[in-house]
Amino acid sequence: MSTKLKVGIFFGGPSREREISFKGGKTAYEHLDKSLYEPLLIFVDSIGNFIEIKPELIYAESIKDFYPSKNLNNGYRLYIEALGELNETQLYKLIYKIGKQIKIEKLSERIDIAFPVMHGPYAEDGNIQGLFEWYGIPYVGPSILGSAIGINKAFQNALLAKSNGQKKKTRVISRKEWDTADKSALFSELTKTLGFPLVVKAPHQGSSIGVGIVKKRSMEEFSKRMNQCFFDSIIAQKDWIKLTTRQKKNILERMLNLDEGIGFPVVLNNEEINHPADLLKALNAYLKDNKTAILSSNNSEDFVLIEEFITGQEFSMGIIQDEDFNIFTLPPTEIYGDIESFDFKSKYQSNVTKKRIPIDTHFDNLKKIEEQGKKAFADLGQNVVCRIDGFLTEDDSVVFHDPNTLPGMSPSSLIFKQMAEIGLNITHAINYLIRQSVVQRISEGKRTFKFRQLLKQIDQNMATAKDLKRKKAAVLFGETEEDYVFAQQKYNELSASEDYNPTCICAAKNGNYYLIPMPLMFKANIEEFGQTIGSPKHAFVKSLIDKTAAIRALYAGDVNFDVKKINESDLQTSFDQLFTASSEIEA
Repeated sequence: MSTKLKVGIFFGGPSREREISFKGGKTAYEHLDKSLYEPLLIFVDSIGNFIEIKPELIYAESIKDFYPSKNLNNGYRLYIEALGELNETQLYKLIYKIGKQIKIEKLSERIDIAFPVMHGPYAEDGNIQGLFEWYGIPYVGPSILGSAIGINKAFQNALLAKSNGQKKKTRVISRKEWDTADKSALFSELTKTLGFPLVVKAPHQGSSIGVGIVKKRSMEEFSKRMNQCFFDSIIAQKDWIKLTTRQKKNILERMLNLDEGIGFPVVLNNEEINHPADLLKALNAYLKDNKTAILSSNNSEDFVLIEEFITGQEFSMGIIQDEDFNIFTLPPTEIYGDIESFDFKSKYQSNVTKKRIPIDTHFDNLKKIEEQGKKAFADLGQNVVCRIDGFLTEDDSVVFHDPNTLPGMSPSSLIFKQMAEIGLNITHAINYLIRQSVVQRISEGKRTFKFRQLLKQIDQNMATAKDLKRKKAAVLFGETEEDYVFAQQKYNELSASEDYNPTCICAAKNGNYYLIPMPLMFKANIEEFGQTIGSPKHAFVKSLIDKTAAIRALYAGDVNFDVKKINESDLQTSFDQLFTASSEIEA
């Protein structure tokens, strides 16, 4: 019997995308292959503590629901940094309620592999990767160099221009320049040199935070977007004095929400303020004598990136490697619909954003995107996995931006949908990420012997897992949205277990039963499933399936891509157990 390797799933962290990381931690925990790995949940709080938490906490709605303790919050839902400086005893009590702290130097004694499911600064910029390297812990994802490039939007633009010759017009505005500028003249200059509308970006955040488009020729709109990306909030005296205490608290609550606010601590008049209750008092006092209060995040940007507005078909594309470091793109997803930009809300909170695989264009354009994507991956020092966004313009040019080195990891994330198109379910995809990352770490010339032994152990465990006697399970579902969602969740759950080998079967309205290939179980809804089930495989997607055959064979084995009819009588004889939307039925 093989020894399971311990995988530390790191989630949370100090960035503004910590809640998305929290949801990604749950995905990694639930879908990690339990026949190969033992998961260890390690919550990284926003002041840098590593905490092995109780597994049930991963099912909370938000980090703020369990940490820090609610009795310290004065009626606010806070992150721990809003509590200010805590002594050792106070911090111990908070951590003890949710688990136990792990000292950084002891991490290597608790885990074999680190799996950071984290985003933004300190996570995607090489910081945590460097920490893992210092302590000799192999980690999932690109190297320090690829991570550092992947977080710096201005530097990416320069490298992408060299990679594929794209001529995207950009300008960097420093905080000093912004504070002293004639803002009206600056706005006029930018519209002349970059065109209109303008795209405004916080340059060191993940791809979803601090992104806005100036669509109105209005100084108010321009200033609003600039302040958003500097992470400033401006409160006028004339507005503040009209508000009730409850309305003022509501404003500060929104400021705490990292997807729409600047977060705490904040700086007012050169004073750092941690708690919203203290800020409320400070604002009441300050705005008695001043017409405007400028609040800045303690983690504000020092410059903002301005880009020309690109029109065209917006897309996002995953890129992976095989163990010989050959590069392969996944089928690119087109993002369309009535959206302002593919930012945090349109990615994670909007019902308006629509997606389709592949991009609705001709085969030659898809090939161009594939080849230029592979070149950009190499030219930007990426490895293991990357999701790169871009546009296909009206003149069939490809414009890339925002390579993402640790893509979002909810079950519905684009990277998993694209992996499914080439035959890897979520558990297979995570297996790929872990093993290929160890291959990458070996190539980087640090602790090579140790990591080669680790790779050997992974391969032995994979070989042993293939010989496990698993129950053949059928997930039976009807042609309703509720049934389809159940089948998706059940299939993913069983795929990660040691006990089952699942297959999905659709009980169609025409009275027939059909074996459903795995890629069809990753559609957005039952409507898209129905549209796809009767359509032939797209020629470009088929070409990528063929190219990635060796990767699929290693991580998934034989994968069926075709819908097949099955007799009802065969359900009882072909499967050991049936799962339906209403109950579990022993075969």
